[in-house]
Amino acid sequence: MDILVYALYIVAVAMFIIGLSGLTAPRSAVRGNKIAAAGMGVAFIATLIHIRDTSSWLVIVAALVVGVIVGIPPARKVKMTAVPQLVALFNGVGGGTVALIAWGEFIESDGFTGLRVASGPVLPLVIASLFAAIIGSLSFWGSVVAFLKLQQILPGHPLSVGRLQQPLNAILFLGSVVAAIIVGIGSANTGADPVWFGAILILAGILGVMTVLPIGGADMPVVISLLNALTGLSAAAAGLALNNIAMIVAGMLVGASGTILTNLMAKAMNRSILSIVAGGFGGGSKGVAATSSGDQLAKSTSAADAAIKLAYANQVIVVPGYGLAVAQAQHAVKDMAKVLEARGIEVKYAIHPVAGRMPGHMNVLLAEADVSYDAMIEMDDINDEFSRTDVTIVIGANDVTNPGARTDPNSPIFGMPVLNVDQSRAVIVLKRSMSSGFAGIENPLFFGANTTMLFGDAKKSVAQVTEELKAL
Repeated sequence: MDILVYALYIVAVAMFIIGLSGLTAPRSAVRGNKIAAAGMGVAFIATLIHIRDTSSWLVIVAALVVGVIVGIPPARKVKMTAVPQLVALFNGVGGGTVALIAWGEFIESDGFTGLRVASGPVLPLVIASLFAAIIGSLSFWGSVVAFLKLQQILPGHPLSVGRLQQPLNAILFLGSVVAAIIVGIGSANTGADPVWFGAILILAGILGVMTVLPIGGADMPVVISLLNALTGLSAAAAGLALNNIAMIVAGMLVGASGTILTNLMAKAMNRSILSIVAGGFGGGSKGVAATSSGDQLAKSTSAADAAIKLAYANQVIVVPGYGLAVAQAQHAVKDMAKVLEARGIEVKYAIHPVAGRMPGHMNVLLAEADVSYDAMIEMDDINDEFSRTDVTIVIGANDVTNPGARTDPNSPIFGMPVLNVDQSRAVIVLKRSMSSGFAGIENPLFFGANTTMLFGDAKKSVAQVTEELKAL
């Protein structure tokens, strides 16, 4: 029986790895997700066989049914604009589950004293459980705050206690570690006091809240990825405590991939992970209207004028942003591109690594409208194209097109790599208003000599431009 269980775990692990490798390219992402999901099913069956106790099966199956009932409806019905907060929430549930597993292991083993009858060294199992408790609780509550910020229930700008923020976080971290040490010492004697284990969960949870609150909205995609990595590591630690191979490997895969993605995104923003965790970026006032910058005025345009510019272009670059997702304008953009391509105009899509609210947000959005993956070009590969582009049309993107990141040392995002939209011969920006982006700062692009603003709902504006193109 054990041979069968281990064989199934190996199959599940192999499917996890194959599925994860599929996520490295948009074309294979859907297939990769299906393979990984099937691998999780294999691991689930192996776990049932390993437990053998049919009474426990009923509890596990009941939990599975509840998870399906609760999880599938939001996953199917959620809008693309709300996917980032759904990911944050699902990730938080994973971290919370790990913390509860650690708590359950503590209770089941009578304060870890029961582990002494188990074979093998006990201390690594205790350390793994305590690590899982700290990181799992931190990840859960941090993900909850990330969800509330993305859902705009909490303000997107940083919320901190000023200079006391980092000392307070350090005290919370040290407090949770000290509580874990006390639990570890108690487990080697007569058993640890449950109050101290509760203190671990509470202190780590408060640390998760206080870590994410000071982080501004512009950094939120990186935070989601970082929390995902932490959840993976805590799951791997829980797998060590439970001696579950599939859980160990799956947790390590999630932790490793999340860490790599976090590092790549931080580099894309020219910021260190430490500076992101320290908070403060993206903290300007949000949504404040502005119509001018100094002596400069933003120039408004019409759908007809925008269509004329596009009709006489040789190359057009579309820059999608969160506003495109809000307006659900991806299909309208695809229709406009078809009309342009029918006139012999080349259309490309410039993808910034942190455009939207999560990694790959714009890729998924455009793929939903059957935009060719070959037409979606990453920032590093397309930035040299802007100077040779006749018209760049910016749809709902703000901070990722801000030239101040290159030219203004006083800008909060100075040094962050951005799309060189301002170097195009003509720029058309589609926005509802002159409000600032997620970083809460003004964008000089909107006042450029070669920039015109087409105000209104992006979906309707693009549809109007398309109709004008057809009439030319």
